[in-house]
Amino acid sequence: MRRSFTFLLRPTGKQAASLAACLEDHRQLYNAALEHRRTAYRKAGVTVRYGDQSGELKHIRADDPAGQGRWSFSSQQATLRRLDKAFRAFFARVREGRVPGFPRFKGRGWFDTVEWPKDGDGCRWNSQPEHPTATFVRLQGIGHVRVHRHRPVRGRVKTISVKREGSRWYVVLSCDDVPTETLPATGAAVGVDMGVASLVTTSDGDPLANPRHLEASAGRLAAAQRALARKKRGSKRRRKAVARVAALHAKVRRQRVDTAHKAALTLVRAYDVIVHEDLRIANMTRSAAGAIERPGRNVAAKSGLNRSILDAGWGVFLRVLAYKAESAGRELIAVDPRNTSRTCSRCGHCAKENRVTQARFRCQACGHEAHADVNAATNILRAGLVLRDAAEAA
Repeated sequence: MRRSFTFLLRPTGKQAASLAACLEDHRQLYNAALEHRRTAYRKAGVTVRYGDQSGELKHIRADDPAGQGRWSFSSQQATLRRLDKAFRAFFARVREGRVPGFPRFKGRGWFDTVEWPKDGDGCRWNSQPEHPTATFVRLQGIGHVRVHRHRPVRGRVKTISVKREGSRWYVVLSCDDVPTETLPATGAAVGVDMGVASLVTTSDGDPLANPRHLEASAGRLAAAQRALARKKRGSKRRRKAVARVAALHAKVRRQRVDTAHKAALTLVRAYDVIVHEDLRIANMTRSAAGAIERPGRNVAAKSGLNRSILDAGWGVFLRVLAYKAESAGRELIAVDPRNTSRTCSRCGHCAKENRVTQARFRCQACGHEAHADVNAATNILRAGLVLRDAAEAA
């Protein structure tokens, strides 16, 4: 299987400046290639493709040896492929009748990753294996950068990427042939209901807490954003205020990912079969504001619900759960979430009135009472087992 490993870089001051210069030159290459495509089609009706632009790289590097010429040729090809991928996605959306979203020029804050497609071609992981206590990654034009390797790397390193998040730099390794770490069988199956009060409630009645990281940092974020609004555009103080807001958001993101890892690991260790709702989170968190001619209803309440759903991090949790289940040899089943919270897990009666409150369920037909999330999780588990049996029978 394929896995990614992310480690914090510990560059020196000179190396950090070189990393920033590398990122900036790749951003300019991306924008120049985008302008080339736009101008060629607008002026002459000519479609420029990746092969054409890749062939021109050697001339660009020769004309600018102190700039573009000092970086890895392969990493620059990866940047051009990134643009080509954006165009292919654009044309696919046009064919499908969706909002096209033409590829945009990348501003300084919207281009934060450079990729080296092959270990050994302009980059080298663990470039100084003889060093007894530290790990390094060598990057062309930058040198041997120290890595805070907090866990072992498994499998074969295929691609290496460097990513900037605020003032921090990370190296991301994409590895092939990563061995699975199958856990011993438990013989247990569980259904999980996603929520806001609790991140997850299982069919066994065990809730996993939702720490609400964004809500906990809301005061500091509001103060930082007010300070940012007072700064003059283009000033050094404004750049510092922007970095402060970005650092607070980055911390919330890291906390959310950490919570998702811990919750997913709890489930994977305890159950062989895990059934969850197949949620369309983007649709669930769509704005209710509407338009001028058709304004929305309950906009403030819907906005608060959207914020709570996004703060819970359902998408992050489900993504982490998927790869942990695959690595541990567990079975993960996604089911249609419709009516799981309205249906009685005992008699099967489905009615809106069964959900008395957000937390209480009482069946209007048989009188069964339970916690609403536990009742929904039980229905989710039952639906998943039905799908599993049908798949095995087929």
